[in-house]
Amino acid sequence: MKTASLTSNIEYNEKRPAIQVLLETETGKEIRIAFKKDQVMKEHKTPFPIVVEIFEGSINFGVNGKAHTLNKGDLVALEGNVPHDLSAITDSIVRISLNKSDSAKRVEDVAKNS
Repeated sequence: MKTASLTSNIEYNEKRPAIQVLLETETGKEIRIAFKKDQVMKEHKTPFPIVVEIFEGSINFGVNGKAHTLNKGDLVALEGNVPHDLSAITDSIVRISLNKSDSAKRVEDVAKNS
């Protein structure tokens, strides 16, 4: 058994979203992204499907150039290779479920380059 917490040891980065791998299992990875208000992850694609949960706050989630406002409790499933971006309307915590073959480093690189 593995355990993790979405609410423990949250660290925000003043310049860009803060990425932390919470769990890694045989089938996937659970990642927490802590956004300060107005922080952005520029448009990018993942090679695998993802599930995004807005755990806290409010995010504009862009898909193919169209923004969708997501609020606390909302979930989105996105197929691989779909262009998407995230922009924090408020301080927010986002959980992303990645395929095991996907890389947390890829997510970190998107945040660094946004």
